[in-house]
Amino acid sequence: MDENVENQGQSAETPPEQPSTASGEAQPQDVSQNARNMALLCHLLGFFTCFIGPLIVWLIKKDDDPFIDQQGKEALNFQITVTIASIAGGILSVVCIGLLILAAVGILDIIFVIMACVATSKGEAYRYPVSIRLIK
Repeated sequence: MDENVENQGQSAETPPEQPSTASGEAQPQDVSQNARNMALLCHLLGFFTCFIGPLIVWLIKKDDDPFIDQQGKEALNFQITVTIASIAGGILSVVCIGLLILAAVGILDIIFVIMACVATSKGEAYRYPVSIRLIK
């Protein structure tokens, strides 16, 4: 009788649940190393090539993996936002406030791209906090 109680206790145990996301984002365990690398490349190229690098990688690889599609859109949207803010800062530099805007945009670009690269290298989906969502 003790064996039945022990067996029931073991079968009643459930494995720990994986954290789920409300938006259906890919979990770190679901993401292949290739998808992580391509997503990382999207974010990293955005820093060096503005929106051109993420656009090219996203257009080529978006159908390969949903993680690449999602992170490519994020990188592309953020770099478009940075480009718009840089243009606005360049125009406003005539009245000196633009220099502060350009400095802030440059610093935030570096910080957010590094954060995105670290998150995607772990296989976690990253969402930029300040970004105009043009591509959905």
